[in-house]
Amino acid sequence: MRDPAAHDPFERRPGRGERGPRVFAPGDLKLLMLSMLAEQPGHGYDLIRQIESLFDGNYTPSPGVIYPTLNFLEEAELISGQVEGSKRLYVITEAGRNALSEQAIALDGVRMRIEVSKRALRGHDRPPEIHEAVGNLRHALHMHSGRWTAEEIERVRNLLNDTAKAIASGPADPVTENHP
Repeated sequence: MRDPAAHDPFERRPGRGERGPRVFAPGDLKLLMLSMLAEQPGHGYDLIRQIESLFDGNYTPSPGVIYPTLNFLEEAELISGQVEGSKRLYVITEAGRNALSEQAIALDGVRMRIEVSKRALRGHDRPPEIHEAVGNLRHALHMHSGRWTAEEIERVRNLLNDTAKAIASGPADPVTENHP
């Protein structure tokens, strides 16, 4: 049986101009870039390199994704861009800092999804059994809709975040793992 973690040299990988796996959920990139600019001002190219390093070099966002996101953040007055030679230096605004503090929980989720994505980008494809379990989870969440109290939201959020962290941390030691 083939090791699922082994790279198949004949496996088709996305080429230039083709899409690979989706790395960010909607809104994730905006929030990540805003947080990076809160740490220090930067140019679009700087942000591309910072994001690339977050993914250990396994993902590099294209300028066609970064610059429209910067334009959106600037139009929303969350950042401001100042011309610096042939480049623009982007700086977070006070409104951007406020928006970032309001989205602290969402930013934690973005960072957690980045950790999960890093593993996927290293070639760890999902086996069919895991794909089925993810489908079961989505179905359970869909069937649960309409019964969300504050306590239930917190309970489910904690379950999902704890599970995601456990998966992202890597394989469990089979000797010490407890099975119910």
